[in-house]
Amino acid sequence: MRRIAISVAASSLALPLAACGVLNSSGSSSDATPAKGNDITVGVLMPEKTNTRYAEFDFPIMKSTISELTDKKGKAEYQNAGGVASVQDKQMQKMIDQKVDIIVLDAVDSHLILPMVKKAKTAGIPVIAYDRLAEGPIDAYVSFDGELVGEVQGRSLVEALGSNVDTSDKVVMINGSPTDPNAGVFKAGALSELQGKVTVAASYDTKAWDPGIAQEEMTKAIDKLGKDNIAAVYSANDAMAGGIIKALQNAGVTKMPPITGQDAELPAVQRIVTGEQYMSVYKPYPDLAEAAAKIAVAKVQGRDIEFDALTRDSVDSPTNKKIPSQLVSVVALTKDNIASTVVADGIYKISDICTTKYKSACAAANLK
Repeated sequence: MRRIAISVAASSLALPLAACGVLNSSGSSSDATPAKGNDITVGVLMPEKTNTRYAEFDFPIMKSTISELTDKKGKAEYQNAGGVASVQDKQMQKMIDQKVDIIVLDAVDSHLILPMVKKAKTAGIPVIAYDRLAEGPIDAYVSFDGELVGEVQGRSLVEALGSNVDTSDKVVMINGSPTDPNAGVFKAGALSELQGKVTVAASYDTKAWDPGIAQEEMTKAIDKLGKDNIAAVYSANDAMAGGIIKALQNAGVTKMPPITGQDAELPAVQRIVTGEQYMSVYKPYPDLAEAAAKIAVAKVQGRDIEFDALTRDSVDSPTNKKIPSQLVSVVALTKDNIASTVVADGIYKISDICTTKYKSACAAANLK
């Protein structure tokens, strides 16, 4: 995927456009001259269940936004493939057979899904690639700036190592799934910050982002390098960070090296509070999910000006060039900004984070 420089968060895109009377995404669509009316169905296909964000955040936000944009007449149908590409094929085929108006697709495997994307296109059903850039004739792409995610992770590790960081410091990289194009982008972004500053002493690409496999890979790295010779660990996401921490604990490590993550999952936020995990990447899910819903409704209803305004970025996939896109910015989540990010955005309450087990750590972190 070609790198696109982005500095504007999704939520800010509407401001100058709304002032000009071009964009009114939050209001009623009754004043439009749409290709289809408000009685639309948006199919939402998510990739796996290990990461809880899809069911807890992404889909509920999409569903409510679609309802709001269509005077409560629009529907959203949800399916999750549980990490199995063939299951997602069947789910997508069912949505095609049901003649949904548009599909928002977060692909299990961005390459294997290509025939299904072509089938949808043949059936006249637009496909919006969500979070992961699917191959085939997709109509738009909504995601985070993937290379920036990796850069934030890599930069955070270097900062955590402090002013004495040295090229002899050994870092282990536990990367995401080789079938997920985002994983390669995250990895490239991280390496751009790590190379020349530390030594990447072991690196693994983790099938299906599986925390159990990540734990096994970390155990291999410990056996290879020695538990006391690992300065930091790059973990591509939070679920794998949990497996990595288990491997280190099983090896007798009591003070964890800096460990990255991504997705700001609740267990990861709690690990950040206790110091077991150094950071995560907070991706503002409300911005992403709302953007996908707005783009889907605009596409279905033939609101070309609004669609273009919402997809002012552009990316390339292995099969298609200049795909209309919206790339949302991200934030490094550390102990210092939990309150101003995931709490302020309503992702978690302090009471969700600071359960009995974490009361003392929360007090020390001034989370009240």
